[in-house]
Amino acid sequence: QVRLVESGGGSVQAGGSLRLSCAASGYTGSPKYWGWFRQAPGKEREGVAATLTGAEFTSYADSVKGRFTISRDNAKNEVYLQLNSLKPEDTALYYCAAGTGRYFIWTNPSDYTYWGQGTQVTVSS
Repeated sequence: QVRLVESGGGSVQAGGSLRLSCAASGYTGSPKYWGWFRQAPGKEREGVAATLTGAEFTSYADSVKGRFTISRDNAKNEVYLQLNSLKPEDTALYYCAAGTGRYFIWTNPSDYTYWGQGTQVTVSS
């Protein structure tokens, strides 16, 4: 059984930083792509960032571009999200996800097969 586990969330003041990690287990190989999503209460789930396992491609939501960085360690089956210059509007439950499809739209949650339980990020002003 494939399991994704996020960690690294917490509470910080505006302008602070956090580093989120996601580890996959139960995979015989590696996912083809990773994504980070977030969801705040009363809001739609939002794609934050994504990266391919086998190519140097990354994508970011406009709201986080220049502040967040996604990275990966394929050998460890782990993905990370560095959150810098945090704003109160970044407060949300952050999920990592992984997929194995041949093609994917990175912002589409349906294209991801595996999901973590989420880690809370809270940014105060």
